[in-house]
Order: sequence, then C-alpha cells, then structure tokens
Amino acid sequence: MEFHHNGYTTVDPRIEPAAGVGLDRPDELPEQVDVLIVGSGPAGIITAAQLAQFPGVTTRIVERRAGRLEVGQADGIQARSVETFQAFGFAEQIIQEAYQLVDTEFWTPDPEDPRNIHRSSTTPDTLIGISEFPQLIVNQTRVADYLAEFAERSPARGRVDYGYEFEGLEVGEGEYPVAVTLRRTTGADEGATRVVRAKYVVGADGARSRVRAAIGGRLAGDQAMHAWGVMDALAVTDFPDTRRKSIIQSGDGGNILVIPREGNYLVRWYVDLGETGENDRGAVRQTSVEQIAARANAILHPYTLDVKDVSWWSVYEVAHRLTDRFDDADAHEGGRRAPRVFLAGDACHTHSAKAGQGMNVSLQDGWNLAWKLGYVLEGRSPESLLETYSEERRVIAQNLIDFDKEWSTLMAKKPEEFASPRELEDFYIATAEFPAGFMTQYESSTLTGDGAHQGLATGFPVGKRFKSAEAVRVADGVLAHLGHHHRADGRYRIYAFADAGAEALDRWAEWMLSSEHSPVRRFTPTGADLDSRFDVKVVYQEGYHDIELGRVPELFMPRRGPFQLINYEKTWAAIPGNDIFDERGVSRDGAVVVVRPDQYVATVLPLSATDELAAFFEPIFTASE
Repeated sequence: MEFHHNGYTTVDPRIEPAAGVGLDRPDELPEQVDVLIVGSGPAGIITAAQLAQFPGVTTRIVERRAGRLEVGQADGIQARSVETFQAFGFAEQIIQEAYQLVDTEFWTPDPEDPRNIHRSSTTPDTLIGISEFPQLIVNQTRVADYLAEFAERSPARGRVDYGYEFEGLEVGEGEYPVAVTLRRTTGADEGATRVVRAKYVVGADGARSRVRAAIGGRLAGDQAMHAWGVMDALAVTDFPDTRRKSIIQSGDGGNILVIPREGNYLVRWYVDLGETGENDRGAVRQTSVEQIAARANAILHPYTLDVKDVSWWSVYEVAHRLTDRFDDADAHEGGRRAPRVFLAGDACHTHSAKAGQGMNVSLQDGWNLAWKLGYVLEGRSPESLLETYSEERRVIAQNLIDFDKEWSTLMAKKPEEFASPRELEDFYIATAEFPAGFMTQYESSTLTGDGAHQGLATGFPVGKRFKSAEAVRVADGVLAHLGHHHRADGRYRIYAFADAGAEALDRWAEWMLSSEHSPVRRFTPTGADLDSRFDVKVVYQEGYHDIELGRVPELFMPRRGPFQLINYEKTWAAIPGNDIFDERGVSRDGAVVVVRPDQYVATVLPLSATDELAAFFEPIFTASE
C-alpha cells in the first residue's frame, strides 16, 4: 500500500483524500448525475465502488430498501472473486471471517444396503495452483459491506441512497438524456416521486428487473421443472461431514448439497424436492421449512438432522434464462445507437444456486462495465468503448447458462440414471476451473489482442485473468505477489519482463518516456503524475542484490505527489528457485504483458514491438490535452 506521498498523516491510510465530486458531496440525491445505478446487490455495489475511484464522475446508487441488506441468499465466493477482493482491498479481512472450502465429499447409496448412504469418495474442492486464494463461504451481505466501505473511502466518496424504488425511464436527447422516475419507499415523503436525469443508467435490480422491462428487454430460456428447498440451519446431527462440502445421492433418488457456513455452526442445506410437473403452478413453493427438514432426514438415512433454528429458507424451481439485451443500443426507433442503459447481474442471467455462480459472475459484470464508464465519462476513451460491455459479458453469461444446465441436471439425477457411479464426481473435477471463475477468456477485440505473441508469456493467456506470481521488490527485498499490487484504481497495468542483459528493456523504457507515440506520453494528462494512467512495472531476471537502483530507467522509478517523491514499488526481480519467468513461461528475451483495469490480460508483445503497443492503445484512449 502506498501512502504519505501527499504528506505525513496518522489517519487510516485506506481512506483516500476526497477529490472532485467527493468534495462536499451532497447527502440529497441530485437532480442530475453521470451514472445512476439501480440496485445495491453484487453487480450494483461493485459498479459503484469502482466508479468511486473516478473523482470526476458523479455516481449515485439507489436501493428500494430502507437500509443495508440484512440476510442475503448468495454465499459461495469463488477464488476469482477473492482475487477481485484483493484489488478492492479486503481479501485478507473476508478470508478471516469466511469458511474455507477444502474438500468435497461424495455420498452415494451403500452397495450393501441402498437404504443408507455412505461416503464413496473425496476430491479437492479447489485445483492446486489455480490461484493463491481459497474458495470461501460467506454471506453476500458482508461482500456488499466491504465494497460499500471501499466506495466511501474512495476519492468520490460513494454511498448508497436507500429508500428509492425505480418506476420507469425515458431516453431522450441532451447532456443528461435518461430521465429516471423514482418513488420514495421510506421517510416522511413516502410515496412521492421524483425525476433524476442521468447520462447513463445501470440496471442491477435483479431477476425481475424493472430497468430491463423499461428498455424492452426480457429473460428467455427454460425451467427444469425440478424444485429444491434451501435452508440456513443451526442443527444437531450425527452426519459426519456437516462441516465439509458434501454432495449426497440417496437410494430413493433424493439429493442434498451441504454447504458449511462461516462461524462454525451454521450450515446451508439444498434439499431435493423432486420434479414438479407442468401442472404444479407454483404449488411446490408452499412447501414448509418443516417439510424440507423432514425430506432432508429421509435422504440422510441412517443419519439424522435435528434442526434447532433456521435463519433463512426458501423454495425455488431451477430456471435458466438469459436476457436478449445487455444494453439499450437496439431499443430505439431508427436503429442502433450508443447505449445509455445497461443491465448487469441477475437482470441479465438466472440459473441454479448450487454452483455458486450468481454473485461471482455478477461481480465481474459490474467491474467490467464500471471502469469503462469511468473512462468514457472522464474523457479517457471514446464512447464506443461502452459497446464492448455487451460484446464481452453476453458470451460469458451464455457459457454460464450452458454449464449450469448440465450441472443442475446431473444434481437432480437418480443414482440408476447415471452412466457410471462416478459420473457426477468426474464432471465436478473436469469442470472445476469453470465455477472457480478462471475459464473466462475474452475474444480478440478492440480491448483484447489476437495472441500472436502468446509464446513469449504462455502463463499469461491473452483474454484470461492475470495469474499472479511472486517476485521480490528490489528496493527493500520484500517478497510479494505481483498481482496483489493491482488495485481497483482504474489504471491499466503494463508489466515489462526484462531480457537477460536488459538492453532491450532499456530501449523500450526510453521509447515509453520519450516517443510521441508512447501511450504514457500520449494519454497521460499534462501535469499529472507519470503513472496516473498506466502502472508500469519491471521484473528483472537477476537477483535483487545484483540490481542497482541508479541504473533503473525513470519509467520504473516515477515521481509522485506534490513533493514528487520517488515511487519504489515498480521495480521487481525474479526469486531464485521460485522464478516468475519459469513459473509463467516468460521468454528470457523479455516480454511486455498488458493488463486491463479489471485484471484481464489485454495483450502480450515483444519488447521490440513498440509500434504494435502504440497501435493497441490508439482506439482505446483519447489523446490527453
């Protein structure tokens, strides 16, 4: 963490100085805003948190509830999300309070007595080496709390405006073309309506999204005609794996997914209620929590479950639906135009809860959109950048729906319907990287290179998230994960991996500093710090003791703040015996790895490919004044 560059202070260093719209931020909802976010769930709150890092952008997030969410439904946190939390500054804290998933236990009918279940196998829940972070279980309310705290500590001082319900919108012309009608749900003026005008609106208001309806969107898909009861229960049981994630298939065809919760006592039970039939008409949703517990006991035989208290429960039928639009670009008479209204999270995609994907994918929706909105509104990028949101996230949502259909179908099967006794376990192991969040790979586009030089850094696949590895900081010899310094501050990262003698690196660094075509020269505002738009780091091949800081190019020793102090966080070296070049397949001839603000690898280039680097950034950024 970097601080004191603006002068010594003893206040919490995580609280950044207020700037721009964060100075004297009004408590009342303004009549005009740059971005209005509807809904403070995972997609909405991360969008607000990232935009709070852009002090030139007025962002407000409205929520119909009177206050923070008390009990959330989502609880599975995949490792990719924990990497994201590291960027937002709270990975360590949430790991401390969460339950960590280590193994998954598979229970099937006992061959000697199919009326009973027995533990048939165990498999690691997270692939070894896929991430330095674990998979967690913690209620989504805590995720929202941490992201809200990040927003409040950011320069724009973001906060949720509670007690406003979305009624409708109209898109017109002018600087603030979207007129949004809101209704007060709390306070002395409850029931009153008002209009807020916005440049852009983000609908993160759930599966029954009114924002989606307002732009003529709809969820299309199918329903599996299979019901599940879910309860967060404090219970006494002789089932031995109540503190391990367990997938249970019983002899009568009923299944259970057991998810231990944070705090050591609470457990979530997903209980198979069976097929509903076409004429059910929602009757299964009248199933009581007592009936869910009774069904769980039948499936667990010969074990018993004595439920003492239920903090939350629900009955749902599995549905897989995808919105026909992620923005309103096609929702206008006269053809397609620049989008003004966007959808994110459950407003775009719905699926089963058992793979732990809803919150995780929604977080990536919001982060993907937020930095792009910040870039356009601060004038860093052309408006066309916003079209990439729908292009990128719709493909990911479709992949999610396809995966979850297969997974939920397998979870609902009876034992005799499987091709082999290990079919469910084999699928779980073979597809583990997908639910963990690491199969996302953006296709070649304006924001993603074609991978022509992928061979220079095989461990950093273009279009996939930057997989961190350890290096040592030259200035002080401290070991750290390189990717942990990628903060959610809206900057692109450029990692320069040095050639053996650093001659090519020095030429590249000189070009970055002096050429009029260099992205640092072209797109950094006049008078701004050298690293205000691009966080450029170097990783040398030799040991840190062999590197003299006096010979390190100025690009990697930039000046910062009003006193123009030297930043020593940019110069790194490989660790002998744990060499990042070997771990990530980086060429000993050197390489340049460009990473987007949301941690996805944008392109890999040789140190000599300065023209290609300049051309890559040309359509993304607009030249600074």
